Amino acid sequence: MRSPSYPHLPAHGLRAVLVLALTAAFAAAVPAAEAQTPAPIAAKPYMGWSSWSMQSSKYPGLNDQGDYSYLTEANVLKQTDALASKLKKYGYDYVNIDAGWWMDWNWKQGYDQYGRQKADPARFPSGMKAVADHIHAKGLKAGIYLPVGLEKGAYGDGKTPVFNAEGCTTADIVYPDLRTTNGWDSSYKIDFDRPCAQKYIDSQAQLIAGWGYDFLKLDGVGPGSGKSGDQYDNVADVAAWHQAIAATGRPIHLEASWSLDYGHAADWQKYTNGWRIDTDVECYCNTLVSWENSVNDRWDDTPAWTGKAGPGGWNDLDSLDVGNGAMDGLTKAERQSYATLWAIAKSPLFTGDDITKLDDYGLSLLTNSEVIGVDQSDNPPARPVTASDPQQVWAAKNADGTYTVALFNLGSSPAAVTADWTALGFTGKASVRDLWNHEDLGGFQNKITEALPAHGSRLFTVTPRGSALASTGYEAEASGNTLSGNASVAGCDACSGAKKVGNLYLGGKLTFNNVVVDKAGTYLVKVAYVSGDSRPATVSANAGSGTSHKFPSTGDWGTVASVSVPVTLKAGANTISFDSGSGYAPDIDRIDVPKSPR
Repeated sequence: MRSPSYPHLPAHGLRAVLVLALTAAFAAAVPAAEAQTPAPIAAKPYMGWSSWSMQSSKYPGLNDQGDYSYLTEANVLKQTDALASKLKKYGYDYVNIDAGWWMDWNWKQGYDQYGRQKADPARFPSGMKAVADHIHAKGLKAGIYLPVGLEKGAYGDGKTPVFNAEGCTTADIVYPDLRTTNGWDSSYKIDFDRPCAQKYIDSQAQLIAGWGYDFLKLDGVGPGSGKSGDQYDNVADVAAWHQAIAATGRPIHLEASWSLDYGHAADWQKYTNGWRIDTDVECYCNTLVSWENSVNDRWDDTPAWTGKAGPGGWNDLDSLDVGNGAMDGLTKAERQSYATLWAIAKSPLFTGDDITKLDDYGLSLLTNSEVIGVDQSDNPPARPVTASDPQQVWAAKNADGTYTVALFNLGSSPAAVTADWTALGFTGKASVRDLWNHEDLGGFQNKITEALPAHGSRLFTVTPRGSALASTGYEAEASGNTLSGNASVAGCDACSGAKKVGNLYLGGKLTFNNVVVDKAGTYLVKVAYVSGDSRPATVSANAGSGTSHKFPSTGDWGTVASVSVPVTLKAGANTISFDSGSGYAPDIDRIDVPKSPR
């Protein structure tokens, strides 16, 4: 777990039901002629700025009054003004204040008489409402942060009254044994079977709504955030916040954080507008981030969540820190790849950079209209169409029949990466547009290959001009196949034929027999598989030496995904094997072999 312990160093980190109607009281206060239907919350991934990356960094000059001291009213307003002047016209409109706004320089919390977080007067001398007012005056939206649960400092020996809840005190909202919760055990777990509990969350929601905030990041949420078990199950908290926000009558985007449990994805979809799928992207070092800690983790962790994102709720990959060059801690190639993945995954695009000091290259990355268009379009997120090897291809089929295609070289040295049209489902010619460089590259037959630097990428729109791919399917459970070791046939509701071959571990092996092709050559074989985590398998043909490929997680053991892997076949009948070796391989549903080699 990379995220530090709170409170010494707080970390971050069915579709959402869009509660958009204003309450009768609010509506009555607005003349009918002026009343307007607000835009749906999270219809598209949000865009903006967050304070945490600079707060958490050891980069010289950022936190000159001690750790996390960057978070001040003056700095938030400075970034607000810069966002308005430099990035607002490209769609960046949220200014999100992260952890610490109620903490003094020594990280001591402050609360009002009702146990609600209170702005530290040294950090935010004008108060949180005045800051939100300034943000709104710039035509932007204001975001704020709270940890999940009742913070220990707010408990007050259980005698602190709950606002607007006669007879309720903090002792009436938590478990009597004062069990702790959240990613840092900094709060007492709230017992929502007790009637006063919802009233406390209501009071917090009323406070931030009254200040005029449009966004709340609820942090340390479990299951996830490095914790598991009943004590850290905060689904009831998130549901209570969903209810409390609706009751305020103010449209407030609710974002849950961090590294949330995939098994509760339906809860995050139901109650929130976005959910962090990974640990903090920040490195807590002398830059904002680093490639190894933990930008590169997202290529492994994002695929499982791809199918969960859509209007009303999005997969949050965390801050996009690509604008400040040396302070970011990345090469130019890494910065572009970082931004490319965020865009094709349709993650919220919020930077943690110093907007007042964006370099030219960083500004070009953050303001590329075609790349932003990928993120903000109605098209689906991309996912890997090749194995999660160092050189990989991600793609999404768009509503107009085109494809968004990204090539990544995640290796530590330069390498060529090829996108075969067969992996996209067609053959023949296609026209290609380079989105980062705003350039039409012309027509390409069957594939496009690019030489990429270490950690480099390219991003294209591919328009098919050929024909649909013809292939032959082979079921893993077919009686003519050979199962070795532990391998066995199992039921699978999501699989073709409702069956798969599993238990491919510690020598378990599946061999497809009598795979017939007309011509010798290398074929891009599409493999449908199921895997609750990322697993490798060695793929070979005709008992020859094999190649190990890593299959990205499908999220759980009931979801099927597919990637394509190259296999060299001879004319006539062949065998294709999937061998777990000394490890654990994914379950295999079927393979589809193209009629022609690549």
